Amino acid sequence: MDYEEEQSAELDTLASIYCDDMEILSAEAPRRVRLTVRSADDDGEERQVWCAMVFEPPLKYPDEPPLLLLEETQNLDDEDQQRLVDHLMSMAEENLGMVMIFTLVAAAQEWLDNKSDELKKVKEEGALKKLRAEEEAEMKRFEGTRVSVESFLAWKTNFEIETGIVLRREKDLKDSRKLTGKELFLRDTTLNESDLKFLDDGNYFLIIMRNCNAVKVDESLFQDVDDLDLSEEDDDCDNYKD
Repeated sequence: MDYEEEQSAELDTLASIYCDDMEILSAEAPRRVRLTVRSADDDGEERQVWCAMVFEPPLKYPDEPPLLLLEETQNLDDEDQQRLVDHLMSMAEENLGMVMIFTLVAAAQEWLDNKSDELKKVKEEGALKKLRAEEEAEMKRFEGTRVSVESFLAWKTNFEIETGIVLRREKDLKDSRKLTGKELFLRDTTLNESDLKFLDDGNYFLIIMRNCNAVKVDESLFQDVDDLDLSEEDDDCDNYKD
């Protein structure tokens, strides 16, 4: 095999295929060529995965694998870089006896595409996880704190203390112990209203004066007056006298 001729022909072919992505560092043996490989995505230049590889075929290439060096990379950590080199060198061993730089570059392209897809998936899962966390936090805001009997009673006690309800209640209780029944009655106007309401709800309205002789009865308010037994009228009057 004419190694010189094989290497020269391959170099010309690579230059016609990769154009601006290829730079010939040395056209004479040992030849060196620099190729930039990018993932085929449209996620923006900053997020794109790419690397610059330098191939240096030995004198007996392609019966011996070319030397490979990663000069620049983007979005590839050290572990990624080592895995890529190992992958390409494994392929080089499989293609011994044939010019293989084009094959290795194509394999690198596929590997970077897969890596780019992997990074996108991780990014999407992270965004989804963040969104779910935000939604759960929002739901918890509306759910509030679960209340037990104990926690409610504790909250109620603190609330009454903070708002002064306890102090007012104690003061009212203390004041009520000092008031007479008449004073309590006069103080609570609702008692007056309830008595008036009781009288208004009745079917009869009688005005009883302290002097029994002044009692006036509106007999028209009664039905069947003849059936009334008024024989005890005098005795009843005596009960109203002082």
